[in-house]
Amino acid sequence: MDQPEKNPLSTAKSETQTLCEFLAAIRYEALPQDVVSRTEDFFLDWLGSGLAGKGSRPVLALEKFAKAMGPATGPCEILTTRAHTSPFFAALINGAASHVVEQDDVHNGSVYHPATVVFPAVLAAAQEVGASGKDLIAASVAGYECGVRVGEFLGRSHYKVFHTTGTAGKLAAAAGVAHILKLDARITQHCIGSAGTMAAGLWEFLRDAADSKQLHTAKAAADGLMAAYIARDGFTGAHKILEGKQGMAAGMSSDADPAKLVDGLGKRWGLIETSFKFHASCRHTHPAADALLKVMRDNQLKADDIASVTAHVHQGAIDVLGPVTDPQSIHQSKFSMGFVLALAALHGRAGLADFTEAALKDPATRAFHDKVKMVLDPVVDGAYPKRWLGHVTATTQDGRKLEGRVSSPKGDPDNTLTRPEIEDKAVRLAGYSGGAGESEMGRVIQRVWRLRDEGSVRDFLKS
Repeated sequence: MDQPEKNPLSTAKSETQTLCEFLAAIRYEALPQDVVSRTEDFFLDWLGSGLAGKGSRPVLALEKFAKAMGPATGPCEILTTRAHTSPFFAALINGAASHVVEQDDVHNGSVYHPATVVFPAVLAAAQEVGASGKDLIAASVAGYECGVRVGEFLGRSHYKVFHTTGTAGKLAAAAGVAHILKLDARITQHCIGSAGTMAAGLWEFLRDAADSKQLHTAKAAADGLMAAYIARDGFTGAHKILEGKQGMAAGMSSDADPAKLVDGLGKRWGLIETSFKFHASCRHTHPAADALLKVMRDNQLKADDIASVTAHVHQGAIDVLGPVTDPQSIHQSKFSMGFVLALAALHGRAGLADFTEAALKDPATRAFHDKVKMVLDPVVDGAYPKRWLGHVTATTQDGRKLEGRVSSPKGDPDNTLTRPEIEDKAVRLAGYSGGAGESEMGRVIQRVWRLRDEGSVRDFLKS
């Protein structure tokens, strides 16, 4: 006779178990209305980013892989091609595509990008099972809340080597899909255990301008989805994959704090704390870019008036941006503080259309790039990651030293984008590489704004 499964957590709840119980219990009807509305906002923002990845080399390679390995049809949309496939391959490609142009959202405290891993997985699973808009919203909230807390739990030491979006993001995707599949807390915990043991993503790719960042998000979405589906069918995972003696924290962090896994569950919503990305570059460049634009506006400066710029930054910015000293590709240029500040100074922005092959070779851009340096600032570093302060010192050609400061970069919750700004951004993203035209995006936008009333989330884009 089969023996009942022994649960090592039966005598004392771990933080992982408490988190899984909360995630499994999330219900659309109990969500605050601002959480529901903001989920719709981030979903539209993500759709635009996914369409903007059309035609990029990493995405084309993954599309070719999916065509060779996956089914030729299925219930799930590939945003970039309008083809349909299985949930796994839709999550894989859409996860990669939505992280190409560096415009997807970011949560400051966990230093991770939720949308690009949560929505590809949740949408694919929702389309496969025929879920409603309310189901998608509730599951997405579960994914956001899981990823935010896992990222915060893993701490600053983790981010120095690991791309948190690829690690915590895998568990976030798993939690979201587990919710779509209506897994209970016990099975969700197995799902999280399997996702955690697959979690990966290393920053070394920045030194070579490699395509790994898109692989991180692709695999986080697809593997998170897989973890949920196999858990549903009886596959077991470690019960304490996060805080266990040989779990993620033991191997990936030196400052992990298990209390952050359960901080304010049901009262504090990580999704509401998430920021939109205004500039089309690594988020670590945004505070300095906004501070430079402010000092130039306040003092009526032009790029030629500036002899040098010092960006006062947190350690995370140095860890991620420091290796990129001579950007050789468009994607690598988005991780160069000098290049991003050069675009801001020369054009008044660092927008999607400003990162080009021509800009990489432009003498004026390169000259300004060489004027920029980063220094660790104790005040900025002390506020990070909860707040990403912007502080630059611009030295002018006539010897003046001018300070520029911002407390909240454009896109942060207290300096957020309005719905018209989100719509405008989504249309520009979709049109960037021909992903969708303005009239089609108009229909998509209207459908997203009534997402909570949709009986099915299939076929957002129809050829």
